[in-house]
Amino acid sequence: MRGSIVLAADDPANLARFYGALLNAPPQQGWGATHWRVPWPAGGFLELYAPSRSRPQPRQPGRMALCLQQSVDAGDPAALLQAWIQQATTEGGSLLEPARHEPFGVEAWLQDPEGNRLLLLVQA
Repeated sequence: MRGSIVLAADDPANLARFYGALLNAPPQQGWGATHWRVPWPAGGFLELYAPSRSRPQPRQPGRMALCLQQSVDAGDPAALLQAWIQQATTEGGSLLEPARHEPFGVEAWLQDPEGNRLLLLVQA
C-alpha cells in the first residue's frame, strides 16, 4: 500500500516547481502533460494535476493545509524560518501571517502560487 497527497492546480508544472524548491526535491513529470509529482519527505508523492474540464475543482480556502517541517539542532530556528519564507516568496508564494513562536517551534502561514494555504514549521 502507498499513500500520496493530491492537489488540483491550474498550472501543475509551476506548482510542482514551487514545492520542489521548498522540499529540495526535483519535480517529476507524471502520467500525462497535466500531471506532476514531487517526492514527499515522509514517503509517497505530492501529486499535482489539472482537473478535468468536465469536473472542475474550484479553489477553496478550507481548513486543510500542507505543512512542511524542518528541525534545527543548533542555530536559530527563527533565522532558518525567515530564510525559508524568503525562498517561498521568491518562488511565488505570499506570506499570510508573520512568523511567530509557538511552544512546538516557529511557524508562518503562507499561500502557494495558486492560493492554497501552507504552513512552514521549524522545530528546535
